[in-house]
Amino acid sequence: QVQLVESGGGLEQPGGSLRLSCAASGIIFSAYTLAWYRQTPGKQRELVATITTGGNTNYAGSVRGRFTISRDNAMKLVYLQMNNLRPEDTAVYYCKANREGWPLFYWGQGTQVTVSS
Repeated sequence: QVQLVESGGGLEQPGGSLRLSCAASGIIFSAYTLAWYRQTPGKQRELVATITTGGNTNYAGSVRGRFTISRDNAMKLVYLQMNNLRPEDTAVYYCKANREGWPLFYWGQGTQVTVSS
């Protein structure tokens, strides 16, 4: 059974930092591109950051320079370090695992991030 479980969300003040984690099980983790998405009510889910099996990363323009995605293949974890948080970063953050070269993907259940003073 495949599971992606996010953690690390919460309430943070503007300018603060949070680190999200996503723990995977039931997949060959090293064969998957991993991504973080976020969604606010009434809006489409948007891509925040990706990291390929080779470690190449890509970021949405709105988070570039503030967020960092990383992965630990041995522990089957993907992280999103979020610095200099802004109120507009408030959203539910989702982890996604995409099997490279295959039409196969999985989503986590999401974790709420709220940035407010």
